Amino acid sequence: MSFLLFGLIVLLLALRQNLIAILFFSAAYIHMVYGDGQIQYLLEDMWNAVNKEVFLSIPLFMLVGSVMTKGSIATRLVDVMRRATCALPGGLGAAAILSCAFFAAISGSSMVTLLAVGSILYPALLNEGYDKKYALGAITSAGTLGVIIPPSIPLIVYGIITDTSITDLFLAGLIPGLMLTAVLLTYSLIKNRRLPKTAFDARAFFAAIRDGIWSLLMPVILLGGIYSGYFTATESAAVALAYAMFVEFVIYREMTLRKLAATVVETSQLLGTLVPIIAIAMSLNILLTTEMVPQSLAQWLNTNIESKLLFILGVNLLLLAVGCLMDINAAILIMAPILMPIASSYGIDPVHFGIIMVINLEIGLLTPPVGFNLVVAMTAFKEKFSDVTAAAVPFVGIMLLVLIAVSFFPWLSLALLE
Repeated sequence: MSFLLFGLIVLLLALRQNLIAILFFSAAYIHMVYGDGQIQYLLEDMWNAVNKEVFLSIPLFMLVGSVMTKGSIATRLVDVMRRATCALPGGLGAAAILSCAFFAAISGSSMVTLLAVGSILYPALLNEGYDKKYALGAITSAGTLGVIIPPSIPLIVYGIITDTSITDLFLAGLIPGLMLTAVLLTYSLIKNRRLPKTAFDARAFFAAIRDGIWSLLMPVILLGGIYSGYFTATESAAVALAYAMFVEFVIYREMTLRKLAATVVETSQLLGTLVPIIAIAMSLNILLTTEMVPQSLAQWLNTNIESKLLFILGVNLLLLAVGCLMDINAAILIMAPILMPIASSYGIDPVHFGIIMVINLEIGLLTPPVGFNLVVAMTAFKEKFSDVTAAAVPFVGIMLLVLIAVSFFPWLSLALLE
C-alpha cells in the first residue's frame, strides 16, 4: 500500500501538479486505505480544520500588511529609522534591518516585510554607495524577521496545527526575534564601518516622528494588547486592521477605495493557495493521530536515540533540509504534527519546539532551490537568482548561530512565559 502511495505522489509530481493537488489526492488515498474507507470524512476533517476562530487571524494579518504597503505607513516607518540611524557608520544599512524588524511586528509576513521595506531602501542603499551584494543580502535576509517576530503567521499556523497557545508562541518568539535583529544589525554596522556617516539632524528626526507617530503606535497597541491579555491573537488582527484602515483613510488619507479593493483581491488570491493546504494538512493530521503514527515513531526514536541533544541536532538538520525544498507554511503543516509529539517525548516544550521549527524554516527562506525570499527578491529587484543566493550566504551563517543558541538554551524561548 505504501508503494502505491509513493507511486501516486511521483505520478502527480511528473504531471507537474501543485502542492494542493498532491496533498489532496494523497490524503484521499490514505483515508480510503488506512482509514475506514469513507471519503466524506476527509471533507469533514477539512471543514473542522478551518472552522476555528483563531484561523481568522491569518487573512486579517495578511490584509493588514498589504494595506500598510499600499498606503504610507511603511514609508513613514522607514523614514523614522533612517533619521534615527543616520549618524552611525552604515546608518542606512542599520535602518534597513530595524525597519524590517519594526514592520515585521505589524505584518507577520516575510514577503510583505521584504517588499514594503525593500522597495524603499534597496534603491536608496545603492544610490548612497553601499555594496550591491550587501544591500541585496541585507534586505532579503532581514525580510525573514516577519517569520519569527510576533505577530507571525507561521507561528499562528503552528499553533493551529499542534493546538498550542498562540499567545505563548508570540511571547516565546520575542527574544529570539530580537536576537536575530541584533546579530543582523551588528553585522551590518561592522560591514559598513568605513562608510561616511551623516550628522544627526534632531529637527528632521522629530519631524519624522511627528509624521510617523501613528505608524509607530501600531505595534505598541497590537503587541501590548496581546501580551497584556486584553485581546486574543484573532482579536488583535481585527484591531490591527481597523487601526491601519483608520490611519490610512482618515489620518494620512493616502488610501483610496480602489486601492483597497485591489489589496483585498491580492490578499484573497494568496489565501486561495494557503487555506486549502491548511485544511488538507489538518485532515491528514487527524488521521495520523488516530492511527498512532507519531506515537509509534516517537517510541522507535526513544528506543534507538536516547540523547535529547542528539535528537535536537538531528531534527535541526532535517528541518534545514526541509526548508530548502518546501514553503514554510506547507512544511509546518506537514512536519509539525509528526515531529512535535516526538519532541515532547524527549521532554522538549511544544512552545520551544515551535520556535526551533520556525527559525529553521525561516533560514530555509534563504536557501535554494526553493528559497521563497530569494525568489521574491529576485523578482522585486530584478537580479539573478544566483546573485541573490550568494548575497544571503553571510546572513544565513549568522542566523545559524542564533538557531544553535535557541535550540540548546530553551530559556531563550521560554523566559517570558515563566
